[in-house]
Amino acid sequence: MSTAGILALALVLDAILGEPDWIWKRLPHPAVMMGRLIGWAEAGLNTGRARRILGVLLMLALVLGMWALGVLIAAPGWLPEMLVVAILLAHRSLIDHVRAVGEALRLSTGDGRRAVARIVSRDTATMDPAAVTRSAIESAAENFSDGVIAPAFWYLLGGLPGLLIYKAVNTADSMIGYRSERFAAFGWAAARLDDLLNWIPARLTALLIAATHHGLADWRDIRADAGLHRSPNAGWPEAAMARALNVAIAGPRAYDGVQRDFPYVNAAGRKAPGPDDIDAACTALWRGWAIFLALVILIGLF
Repeated sequence: MSTAGILALALVLDAILGEPDWIWKRLPHPAVMMGRLIGWAEAGLNTGRARRILGVLLMLALVLGMWALGVLIAAPGWLPEMLVVAILLAHRSLIDHVRAVGEALRLSTGDGRRAVARIVSRDTATMDPAAVTRSAIESAAENFSDGVIAPAFWYLLGGLPGLLIYKAVNTADSMIGYRSERFAAFGWAAARLDDLLNWIPARLTALLIAATHHGLADWRDIRADAGLHRSPNAGWPEAAMARALNVAIAGPRAYDGVQRDFPYVNAAGRKAPGPDDIDAACTALWRGWAIFLALVILIGLF
């Protein structure tokens, strides 16, 4: 079976089943295992004066290790490969987590804060309903790129080794790719490689969201808003989602008690979104997913 055919089946299987609790309560998820490996390596290597070099060597080892693992898993045939691909895609679980924020926010602001705290790293204790909603929408857009489109893209290009390499790099970036005193040197390679691997998928994700709403009429504005983001990639899907829903997202927020004055994305949009906008963001993700699935099927046919 072709790579595109396997991916199409995996996308559908993930959309139907998501991440069944009955499995992952008994077995460690592959992404969790990657995280444990990276955490173990960081604890032993992130010390001394050669931290940047050691971080580069860690990423090289991860890339080579994931390539070898991908070749090994794919060797028996298409079925185990398809199951691994479905496990490492995260569309259904993303929808479930984001939609849960809207449902919780309808109950109370406190419930909304607790729900959104499960999917974002910023401070949530003092968020108002609009801030909870903006955070959920941002997470939906960014994770659609990181958790669905990017891994699928690299699977199409590099097969299972390509997908595993992307997931390992993305996991490493989420753990050590920070500009903090502890990680600035050691996590430099993880952050830069993650930026590189997400460059095309982030823009593709923005294109999918834009194309399923207002077409490309807003593309110039999306590109301008994306440039306001501190990340070279995350701003693209966020800007596209903000335009699709006509809401202002991003903006000021706090991390570890420190207020950060980030600019709004789509500053002219509505600044008081609510649970219905979270539902609309989930619908936008399904639209983008459907178009992407159709493109994968077309690739498989030709």
